[in-house]
Amino acid sequence: MYTELQSTFTQLLKTYTNDTVLIDKLWYEIEQAYSGPKRYYHTLMHLNKMLEQLLLVKDKINDWETVLFSLFYHDIVYKANRSDNEEQSAVLVGKRMKMLSVSEERILQCSRQILATKSHTHQAEQDTNYFTDADLSVLGQEWSIYEQYFKQVRKEYAIYPDFLYNPGRKKVLNHFLQMDKIFKTDYFFETLETQAKSNLQRELEILEK
Repeated sequence: MYTELQSTFTQLLKTYTNDTVLIDKLWYEIEQAYSGPKRYYHTLMHLNKMLEQLLLVKDKINDWETVLFSLFYHDIVYKANRSDNEEQSAVLVGKRMKMLSVSEERILQCSRQILATKSHTHQAEQDTNYFTDADLSVLGQEWSIYEQYFKQVRKEYAIYPDFLYNPGRKKVLNHFLQMDKIFKTDYFFETLETQAKSNLQRELEILEK
């Protein structure tokens, strides 16, 4: 189903190794992680949509390989009841990149990009801004897609009743609405910002009813 996603991962790793068994093993690890029974939004579909968005700005990205590593591993560790998913994902990708003898500089950059998805604030390094903008691109889609997204997120947090979930979700929505710019790059700002703010405000109004 995700042949382009798998093909992109395979081609990325072939830059570093000819060991097809290792490549298949690492893809299987990603496939299993993102297909977990408690995942509804942070899935292979999310990675696929992010890849589509990043391909639109590929010519603006300086280090495409590092961004791809960040893409595949940024949510590999994801548990709704933990607050260190990004940190754990960054640790895991570091181990996998070392297995492939990727440079320490790229490993550190990948870690920074993954950790940046924790707050989605503006970063000095523009590749990171493109990466986090792609991660948030669902916010600026048409309402039907956005509505499906927040319902999927709610399912991932099903362990929490509404009286606990709703205040936390409202805090997240207000966090984005209070930003001067949700999207930090010109491309994503110009194409998605207005719709994103409309969607966020609409969801907030639903929660406040």
